[in-house]
Amino acid sequence: MSSQETNRPMRSQNHILFTKFLEDYRFILAKTSQEKNKSLLLRHEVFLQELHYEMHEDQTKNLETDEYDESSIHCLIEHKRSGQLAGCMRLVIPSTDPQSKLSKLPVEVQGDQWLNHESIHPSKLPKHQLCEVSRLAISRNFRSRQQIPSQTDIAFNESNFTADEERIFPLIAIGLFLCTYSLVGLSGKKHVFAMMEPRLPRLLALSGFHFTQVSETIEYHGARHAYYINHTKAEQEMHDDLMPFYRHIRSVLEPQLEEVLATKESTSFA
Repeated sequence: MSSQETNRPMRSQNHILFTKFLEDYRFILAKTSQEKNKSLLLRHEVFLQELHYEMHEDQTKNLETDEYDESSIHCLIEHKRSGQLAGCMRLVIPSTDPQSKLSKLPVEVQGDQWLNHESIHPSKLPKHQLCEVSRLAISRNFRSRQQIPSQTDIAFNESNFTADEERIFPLIAIGLFLCTYSLVGLSGKKHVFAMMEPRLPRLLALSGFHFTQVSETIEYHGARHAYYINHTKAEQEMHDDLMPFYRHIRSVLEPQLEEVLATKESTSFA
């Protein structure tokens, strides 16, 4: 039996899982302050309440936020049946105004002294082609028990998900990256940076997203590294079984992005 024949059952199973994922979840770009606050609230729950990171917060509303949220596009994945927010992520786009405090990516500000790649550095790349993926957060209701920090005392999985629904949970992280990856292409960006724990790039590599490490270890809420990926190369290396789902997500987000950008322009958020 050839390796191609051996891989067919696995591809068929992946197709079934991703098809159900698209059926069970909706992909949303935050277009209103209410939608944006949903992601900030989830970030607060995950980063401050569960992981106890020392991050800026709006204590009156239990929101985790920073200055880069204003120059970001916020992507949300919502579970249709329950209406719950399953996960969120943001794409930070630097300001083209050199005088703006948002003209640099977060990785430049928080980890510049550790960036050590000889050719890949935000300052060496065209500003208008730069972006950064950050603030990936997945609701504890959409994670397995093994992924929940042991010190938290919040009740686990109050939504009574079915076994079939829980089988889809591991796809949420990949779904978030497909969303932000779609945004990179739709917004005309090419050079993507991210600051991540080493296990996340390893997970993404299984789907064909091969990040290049461009820094030494950065102590930022634990040991992390700065990573880089070229959008054009990533599109070429993406696994074939992901491509139809990427195209579907991209088609869903494209009209939403036009609305988001129009809103930003009308409110002077460049």
